Amino acid sequence: MGMCVMDFPRRGDWGSRPGSPGWRMGCPGSRWLWLCTLRLLCIVPAGEPVQRGDRDTNAGFPKAMDNVTVRQGDNAVLRCAIDSGVTRVAWLNRSSILYAGKDKWATDPRVVLLTNSKTEYSIEIQGVDVYDEGAYTCSVQTHNHPKTSQVHVIVQVPPQIVNISNSISVNEGSNVTLLCLAIGRPEPVVTWRHLSPPVRGFASEDEYLEITGISKEQAGDYECQAVNEVSSPDVRKVQIIVNYAPYMSDGRSVGAAVGQKGILRCEAFAVPLAEFEWYKEEQRLSNGLNGVQIKNIDGKSMLTFFNVSEEDYGNYTCVAINKLGFSNTSVLLFGPGAVQDHNNAPAGMTSSLWLLVIIFVHFLFKF
Repeated sequence: MGMCVMDFPRRGDWGSRPGSPGWRMGCPGSRWLWLCTLRLLCIVPAGEPVQRGDRDTNAGFPKAMDNVTVRQGDNAVLRCAIDSGVTRVAWLNRSSILYAGKDKWATDPRVVLLTNSKTEYSIEIQGVDVYDEGAYTCSVQTHNHPKTSQVHVIVQVPPQIVNISNSISVNEGSNVTLLCLAIGRPEPVVTWRHLSPPVRGFASEDEYLEITGISKEQAGDYECQAVNEVSSPDVRKVQIIVNYAPYMSDGRSVGAAVGQKGILRCEAFAVPLAEFEWYKEEQRLSNGLNGVQIKNIDGKSMLTFFNVSEEDYGNYTCVAINKLGFSNTSVLLFGPGAVQDHNNAPAGMTSSLWLLVIIFVHFLFKF
């Protein structure tokens, strides 16, 4: 280790600034920066690591704390244990001097001096961010020679989802890929979960969720969760709407006496919601004509006869239509003297092939 011979300030003058009476060597003119830098290298050199032998035989060695793990935004305290053999002390970050004795060299207002005693020299970094991570050095001057001790600051960052797919609408049978990107330190674990229908475990333990040939049962809300050990998970949701053609439950035939009220009902499951049409034989029925009313609410349709006549008895076809297709079912309005079983009519039954042709042509022109 080379020797640096300079006229050091007296022990009580360590905190004095260049140019003050305590600095016995001036730094005039353009030579100021070079001379003062050289002087600091002598006072607070890079030093040599403390060896076990030095700790046992020499007083005044610095002993920094173990590595400091701190959450982003919190304060980090760096402590250095010293003793009476220390004549000068400083904290450094990489090649920059933060504090030398009571003198602050760091321009960052977040760095403050906490303790400057005969047994401890400590500083605090307020509002720690990721760029504060790294090695910090406690450097001391003893009666023998300069020595150093290091502490490493580790900054932890809570998980944060920074990019996630938008909610989407797709047709049944399509392939779907959802993306969820998250940051954090340690790196967060990202998982996908299907929330509706009720959760059945993870849909994917990865940033990507891939669904091949999506079905209507796979529609609903999907939750992305980013987790690490720093804080509570970051959670975001994406909705997948699956469009599909209508399918209908079985129609139920109804009996009604002449002069009484009769109601025929049908129901269709579809996304988007289906529109309904009613037919008797090949004739399409209109709301309000011939004493009938058609009312559609939330995937259900009702055909109401307020005053049933003999002419009203017969087979009726309910048709559900959306942009992806159509479906139909037949129901029977019958009188009290009918002898056939009217409890259930086969789903999908139509009055004639000609009616199917009419429905199909109407669907093509509608969409």
